[in-house]
Amino acid sequence: MTSVEGPDWSRRGIEQRSGRYPLRVEAPVLRAAELLVPGISSVTRYVRYYALYAALGAYRAEHDLDEAASLRLLRRCEVVLAGVSRVHDDPDGWPSMAHAVDEVRHSLDADALHTEVAARMDGDHPYSPRRSGFWSQYLGPSTVLSTAVNGGDVPQPGRHACPAEVTALFAPLLRAAEADVLDVERLRVLAPLAMQVPERPEVSWMRGLFTATRHGRHDPEEWGPDDRRRRATFRMLGRAVELHGGDAALGWEVCARSAVAFGPETETDPVLRGIDNVLGWRGLLLRNYSVGAWRRLWAALVRSIGPQDGEADRSLAELRAWLADPMPATSLRACLDELPDTMAGEHPAPAERRLIQEADRRDPLLNVKLLLVGGRRAGELSGEARTTFLGTQHDILNPLWMGRLIKEFADRPMRDLAVRLVDDMLAQARRVALAKTRPDANGRMKVFSRVHERGGRYYKTGDEGDGDIGTRLHQAGEFAQQLGLVARADDGTASLTPLGSELLEVGE
Repeated sequence: MTSVEGPDWSRRGIEQRSGRYPLRVEAPVLRAAELLVPGISSVTRYVRYYALYAALGAYRAEHDLDEAASLRLLRRCEVVLAGVSRVHDDPDGWPSMAHAVDEVRHSLDADALHTEVAARMDGDHPYSPRRSGFWSQYLGPSTVLSTAVNGGDVPQPGRHACPAEVTALFAPLLRAAEADVLDVERLRVLAPLAMQVPERPEVSWMRGLFTATRHGRHDPEEWGPDDRRRRATFRMLGRAVELHGGDAALGWEVCARSAVAFGPETETDPVLRGIDNVLGWRGLLLRNYSVGAWRRLWAALVRSIGPQDGEADRSLAELRAWLADPMPATSLRACLDELPDTMAGEHPAPAERRLIQEADRRDPLLNVKLLLVGGRRAGELSGEARTTFLGTQHDILNPLWMGRLIKEFADRPMRDLAVRLVDDMLAQARRVALAKTRPDANGRMKVFSRVHERGGRYYKTGDEGDGDIGTRLHQAGEFAQQLGLVARADDGTASLTPLGSELLEVGE
């Protein structure tokens, strides 16, 4: 008798892959940031690269290069720019060194940069495994900014024509990129392209585009909605620096929170109250506290689980106890009464900031308290701040859902709430994993999850990340520096430059 194990086109078993965003709580912050900071992404770092791709697009159009030639030139230019930065820039200086400076070291010796070797994708040490190199990271933002658009995975001219001073800046780079090997002397000649040089001819053009200004003034009729929202973000950040520049030492997002997330300045400050979407930033920054709390709670739960072949797999009861045991022996209502005030009059008080300052960010109790604060805020915020804070309102584990749990568990022990949170995280992680499950080319199912259940026991294939989701304010602050809008002192504090005050119209 012949046994049949399965169809010939299907491989047996399930392939376990690491999933991204396992609880899917990040979307409201990611969507809001994309709307409020168009033209800047979480992976864009340098104004100079926008200009580079604009120059490449203009060169391609002028010389009628086909896709293959354009791709070859792009990859070589990125290699040479990295080589120049490695030779001329200080690793500890600012702006930091160009993309791929670590990768090109394999192709850079005491005598020369081996451009062709580093640029080839099939070599031993390619500078980038992506076919279009770093253009793939700048493609979307460049398209939004209209400096370059995609044409067969390489740049072509955007709506804003590349100016003569920018094409002149990169002309030596384009010529040098044609050589398979660049000796040290030719790299020295390219020193003006290093990231840290004081003279950057592209900045004037880029500054006008990022701030939606022409000849030093802003006319809203000349710019599209994305341009105006981007300008509003730079104005908000510039005013935050003017009011709370000392907080920039702790990060651009901290500085922005001081100005717009907490307190009355969005109404009392004559500049902030006139900036579009400033209350949208309030909602985004406050929601990110809840998102971060969920991510840290889930990552900590996963860390408590052992691997499949170990002895530290966990039962559901053990996972429930992991979060329930650290909870105070009080009711949820009593715990709520001990939380810092969430409102000061009609404006948010810095409850989240106080809680984080008083505890370890990975402390499970701290993160439960942050979720409770978020649940409270769902009933306290109004207008644009509330709309952005809540997002689509259909996201699982959102603040409205947490607000309903507060009502349901108010007079029950905190341990009961902890059990419910564990159950809901596990259930949500399973829903997300099932939604992502797909067959591969051989018919074998791929499950994107690090946590799996077998026979009532949970095991993991890896740990989860617990970093905060970026709001793009870090990138916006770095760009503001590169554009000469703000300046940062050695101690990290920031100040608005006279030029920034004038262009952004945020000075007193």
